[in-house]
Amino acid sequence: MWKKILRGVALGLLLLVVCGAGTGWWLAGLFDAEVDQVALQRTVPEQVPYLQQLPPASRGRVLAVVSSTALYPAAVVEGKVKKTGYELTELARFYWVLRANGFTVDIASPNGGDAPRVLDGDDMGQYDYAFLNDAAAMGKARATLRLADVDPAQYQAVYFVGGKGAMYDFPDNPDVARLLQAMLDADKLVLAVCHGPAALLQTQRTAGPSWLTGKKLTSFTNAEELLLMPEAEQRFGFLLQSKLQQQGAEFSEGHRYLPNLVVDGQLITGQNPWSVWALAEAAVTVLGAEPVPRPVSAEEQTMQLLHTLAQQGEQAATAQIPELLQQGALQRDLLVMMALVSALAGDWNEAWQRLQLTVAVKASQQEATQ
Repeated sequence: MWKKILRGVALGLLLLVVCGAGTGWWLAGLFDAEVDQVALQRTVPEQVPYLQQLPPASRGRVLAVVSSTALYPAAVVEGKVKKTGYELTELARFYWVLRANGFTVDIASPNGGDAPRVLDGDDMGQYDYAFLNDAAAMGKARATLRLADVDPAQYQAVYFVGGKGAMYDFPDNPDVARLLQAMLDADKLVLAVCHGPAALLQTQRTAGPSWLTGKKLTSFTNAEELLLMPEAEQRFGFLLQSKLQQQGAEFSEGHRYLPNLVVDGQLITGQNPWSVWALAEAAVTVLGAEPVPRPVSAEEQTMQLLHTLAQQGEQAATAQIPELLQQGALQRDLLVMMALVSALAGDWNEAWQRLQLTVAVKASQQEATQ
């Protein structure tokens, strides 16, 4: 995602640099030190404390459903071959939380087999690479169950993973509809994140109103979609938020690209990829277990700081920095990128606040090392 953001604001940054040569240098100085990408990409579960003592999978089975769509329809993207699929981060993080809490996670897709993964190196961390380097996890990802062959009675919950491929093969898919209807009829847990709620668009209990009428939920929002893909409605044929609202859903639109979780009985939805951790742990709770304590990632802490900024203002967010740093790390890279998101959206006040917050984080980090 960040590569798209950087392309979108490249001209603005160039203008900033032209206006003042020191601006680009100052901005570059806000980024974190380089991460050892080679070591990160070699991460295995045994190196991650949360994953070192995985319990027996004795609490039941959960099904994760991913897209089988590997390419955008050529006619829509002017004949260019453009890859898509499901977001690896949205599968991996959910998978590990459920496994760490004693659940078996199976993976299915409309076509079965090796479903197309989207690997965005800008967003991936140790849990994601641990998934890629784990034989059991990748064995399931490379040999997903064919949805037509899935028996819903075997599962306590179904999780519809996001990724833009879901916009093509989740709606109006009879196998998705059969699975979802069975879960709803049995009052089992239904989960979806980001573009995953596209799976919810088709199920109709009767000839009357949509089952979504009055349901509280969220998904990737129109604002998030259109900021990075202005032609999204033409490319997909619809906007997900709009379609869910048209079918009667009570849509919860959280702040752009910040975590947002909505729980409505047996339906749990997350707005974007940063909502996966909360969604997974909410699923564990609803399924009757107390989530195993998990070290909060630097990404999550940074999102918490941005949430405080959005809800309580710059002063409250700045005051929160020392407390968060005592608990773990903060990602200045992510703060800068989110400032660029604000600039891309034309919200220059928010962009400046986020940059100022980054400056405050850097100062606190430097003070702690002195």
